[in-house]
Amino acid sequence: LAGFPKWERKVRMFLCLFGLVLSVYALHVEVSRERNPDYRALCDLGESVSCSRVFTSRWGRGFGLVQYFVAKDSPLNQPNSVLGIIFYTLQMGLGLSVSKKAAAFLVFSSWVSVAGSLYLASILAFVLGDFCMVCVSTYIVNFALLYTNLKRRRAVQEIKEKAR
Repeated sequence: LAGFPKWERKVRMFLCLFGLVLSVYALHVEVSRERNPDYRALCDLGESVSCSRVFTSRWGRGFGLVQYFVAKDSPLNQPNSVLGIIFYTLQMGLGLSVSKKAAAFLVFSSWVSVAGSLYLASILAFVLGDFCMVCVSTYIVNFALLYTNLKRRRAVQEIKEKAR
């Protein structure tokens, strides 16, 4: 597409696939740990570097907030990794559209993911006192997607203005 950043689709695809892999792995770790409390994930490197400890904490489901509105075991209180799988799938799918509405939704959902990343990063650092490589990697992916989506929205706006 003329006027579209050439790098944008490739970068989006890479970021979304990487985010999906991280989210699926996080879900795998959480499910494995729930089935077997002795399960040790590849990302569990020590006492304060443990992704499975983070994923199985109360903040690992519904950002630790949904449980205040529904039962802890409610289908609405999903692991954060499931939300990540939905988010990255939506980002990938909507990234195929060149509509102004899709671009606006991509930016909006990215801001929500960045807000969630900042919230969870503060929980990680100040409440759990842990370092989670998988978590931090998803935060980086979310910030990179926001940048990509802002570039996308600007390009779509410029294309629409030239078409007038």
